[in-house]
Amino acid sequence: MMDEAELRRLSAGHILCGLAVVVSLGVPPFLFEDFSLLGSHLTWLCVCSACVITVNVLLLLTLKPNPSTKRSSFTHKVNKLYRTCLYFFVSCLLFHGIIVLYGAPLVESVGETFLFAVLLSSFTTSRCLCILGPNFHAWIRVFSKDGAMSVWDHSLQITTFCSIVGAWLGAFPIPLDWDRPWQVWPISCSLGATFGYVAGLLLAPFWIYWNRKRLTYKSR
Repeated sequence: MMDEAELRRLSAGHILCGLAVVVSLGVPPFLFEDFSLLGSHLTWLCVCSACVITVNVLLLLTLKPNPSTKRSSFTHKVNKLYRTCLYFFVSCLLFHGIIVLYGAPLVESVGETFLFAVLLSSFTTSRCLCILGPNFHAWIRVFSKDGAMSVWDHSLQITTFCSIVGAWLGAFPIPLDWDRPWQVWPISCSLGATFGYVAGLLLAPFWIYWNRKRLTYKSR
């Protein structure tokens, strides 16, 4: 059955993840001269991605959402770190390609598109890597029907879905002839992804708690 203590740990982790986004909005104005979310958007993309990834790693080290009972050698740990970095980089490239296929400029604004892809990877892939590790089969299991085996798996499903849907919805205002500063690529999409990510962080614990009576998890 669902462990409510684990749900409390998940909720605490989600609060910290949400605070990472708040920090990325509140700290840069003190570090960068004339910083603004719209005028310095590429800088904010880098800062937000770094904050989210850092918090995800810290949560992995403290909460240990998927602890391993096996003792790993130093070589195994180095190999795991290498594969984790490789998975994240490949994820950025895949998101970049998908974004271009959905209409982003192919040649122009390459840097903007790639940084947006990094942001999406920070919201989605970095959480998967910290919770599931560089285990592609575990990823397939979690994102398949009835594949969740813990509250953390359900959390991944919800936050990933909300982040991607938020980015997709954020693209709708771009072609409109409103001539607003926030319609410049990829501001509205990155803001949509961020709102979606934060919404997923807030929604996941409540959804899991509301459905706790029908959620059962098999042992790993």
